[in-house]
This record gives sequence, structure tokens and C-alpha cells, in this order.
Amino acid sequence: MSENRDWRPGASAGALAARARMLQGLRAFFAARGVLEVETPVLARAASTDVHLESLEVGDARGEVGYLHTSPEFFMKRLLAAGSGPVYQVARVFRAGEIGRWHNPEFTMLEWYRPGFDLDQLMDEVEALLRHLAHDMPVQPGPTRKLGYRQAFVEHVGIDPWTADKDALARCAGRHGLDVEHGEDLGRDDWLDLLFSSVLAPRLPQDGFTFVHGFPPSQAALAKKTVRDGFEVAARFELFWGELELANGFDELQDAEEQALRFAADNAERERRGLPAMPPDERLIGALRVGLPACAGVAVGLDRLLARLLGAGRLDEVLAFGFDRV
Repeated sequence: MSENRDWRPGASAGALAARARMLQGLRAFFAARGVLEVETPVLARAASTDVHLESLEVGDARGEVGYLHTSPEFFMKRLLAAGSGPVYQVARVFRAGEIGRWHNPEFTMLEWYRPGFDLDQLMDEVEALLRHLAHDMPVQPGPTRKLGYRQAFVEHVGIDPWTADKDALARCAGRHGLDVEHGEDLGRDDWLDLLFSSVLAPRLPQDGFTFVHGFPPSQAALAKKTVRDGFEVAARFELFWGELELANGFDELQDAEEQALRFAADNAERERRGLPAMPPDERLIGALRVGLPACAGVAVGLDRLLARLLGAGRLDEVLAFGFDRV
């Protein structure tokens, strides 16, 4: 009988040691800046309503349903509303159906919130942290660039994402060689996401960090909306190293009624797509009504970051046990 080798870890001893150094480094970084480390529940009664995320559902012997969180965001905002001040968390998070070269259903997320920060200050702190963590790693990131979403689309995709309708976006995708034959069910944001991931992201500089900021207002998620150059935009950014997304940051929405409307709109869209509606977090709405301080927050995928810093070609090279080994 041949040996079953699936019991072995996917990450090398060196990768495991590098992960430990990375965690030590980020804790030292935040301690020096007076940001408090917190822990919040992994199991919640509410779930993400985001149409692009699927929560893992769990039940107990009493038949109560709970969800493994996709992010600690809701709990951390409740801490902020209660007066915690700046906070960060290294959390295990879960997303159903996400498995592949750069995805695993369970992964490690670093999330932090900075009362009083704007997006430029938060982008600067994200860069400072990542360069701090990279100082003794095999791969060093190159220059950092900041790029507006609309500018990036015009330059690299050849279309204005604010004025183009769904049909124009579909034609643009066809010109770039993407399969548009079965795109009749795609919405406008779906076409934008497809063009971003398939055309724009591969054209970002491969050697360093790129902050893409000022997303379409329809993609605000839990961020505020603002006006820039005469156009309404979502006050958020995504950070890429090459074409790989590492982080997602928001100027956080403080309006409880607007947040409730967005949860409802998400669930309506989920139902339109044949997805189950998810229970929104009413306790978060309660916290927003009391008052979330003006703040910026960001989530960083630590496994992806570590893979880039080690020059790994897949996420499971830096995971002790990826999903194929559990």
C-alpha cells in the first residue's frame, strides 16, 4: 500500500517561521502606534448580505442557526461605537465556495480601524505596515502607486465606467477577448468587475503596490459616498501587489438608516440572483444609531501577503493545512 501523504503540512518549516515573524512584526507595529488588539466572536447570528460573499452556516443541537463570519467588521464597529478607540484584530475568517490558487475557505485576515483617519492617512499606514513586515523577507516590494478607478479604466480598459451602460461594457469586454456569449444575466457591476479582474488588474505594475481608489458608488458596500471631479464615488480603495488584491479599505459609513437600506438592497439583489437572503446585523445598526466615530478601516489578507513576500505561487504554500489537507 502506498503512503498517504495528505497528512503532511502544505507549508514548509521556513514558511511557518516566516508567518510567526510576520505576526510578531505586526503586533509590534501596532503596539508602537497605540492601536489596541482585540478579539471578537467567530460565530454570529447575523451574516454578510454582500452578493459576492457566501457565509458558512452552522447549527447546534437546539436547532439554532449561526454563521462563521466573513470578516470581524461588524463586531469591531460595535467596539468603536462603545468608545474603544483604534483597534486591530488578526482573525480567522470563512467564505463558502472560495477555493483555488489564491483562495481558501478559511483564511487569516488582519483588520484595523483608525478614528480620525482619512483614506490617504490609512493608505499611508497600510504601506508603512507592509514595508515593515517585508524588511527580512525574500521578496521586497517595489514602488507604491495610487491610481483612481475611473482613470485606470479609461487608460487601461478604454472605457469610462461612470458613463458607459451595460451594453457598452459588454461590447468592451468582447473587444478585449472575453467570453460575452452568456452575459445576458450579468448586471452593470458584474461587467465592471469582470473588466477589472480580467483586463485592468493584469496591467497594473507587477513590481510593487498599487492603491486603486474612488470606486463607483454602486460598489460602496460599507463605505461612505462622496463627490470627486463632479462624479459621485465610493470612498474606498483596494490594494494590489501586481494583479493580486491584498487589501480593501473604507471611509466607514456612519449613517444607520443608510446602512439598513444597503442591507435590504443587498438581500433584494441576492433574491434576484436566486441566492438566499441573509439575516442583517441589527446590533450593528443599533451601534450606528448611537454613533460610530468618523474613521477609516481596512482588511488585509495575511496569507496572500505572506505568499507574495516569500515568492510563493499558491496560497496553500503558506498554509499549514489548506482545504485539500483538512
